[in-house]
Amino acid sequence: MSDPADALGGRLPLADPAALTAEQRALFDRMIARIVPWADEAGFASTAKDGRLIGPFNPALLNPAVTASILDLSVAERTHTSLSQRVREVVILTVGAVWRADYELYAHLALARTAGLSEQAARLIATGKDSNDLRESEKIAQRLTTALSTAHRVDDALYRQAEIAFGAQGLADIAYLIGIYHAVCAVLTLFSIPAPGQAPHS
Repeated sequence: MSDPADALGGRLPLADPAALTAEQRALFDRMIARIVPWADEAGFASTAKDGRLIGPFNPALLNPAVTASILDLSVAERTHTSLSQRVREVVILTVGAVWRADYELYAHLALARTAGLSEQAARLIATGKDSNDLRESEKIAQRLTTALSTAHRVDDALYRQAEIAFGAQGLADIAYLIGIYHAVCAVLTLFSIPAPGQAPHS
């Protein structure tokens, strides 16, 4: 009988910590030490009950050298961004909505709540809809992220609104954040990785 936790890997089996290479084990330990407490605090699962990594953290073990650099980039983005936590989560949920990436939306709905977004607003963003329960700058960030993520263009009017709201550095920070989460969502979608409690897509 198969382990139900295996479904959490989508198209990939969940990596057995006992079978990892030295490089994979070092990355696994880093994620256990840093990502798991962050996820636990926000209220989403990053491991199966037996301690194996789920979500994007399981395929991250396939290439430890690249993943370690991506983790460094993610830490730098969070540490040095000019964006508020609320705006960051609006951007991330908007990217997740474009990709319909179940695990990303599951995790960042929890993180959006900790950032102070209302449940209703976060869920509307996660389904690609507008919410009146957002600050004006957050609405602009959602429109900007949608334009870049779908049309891959930003018209002059939206650009001017976003530049006034965030400044040039803020616009660059939004672009970097979008890029990071397009990579995350591409991995999740490629391997059909579900959120806990959801069946993988066929």
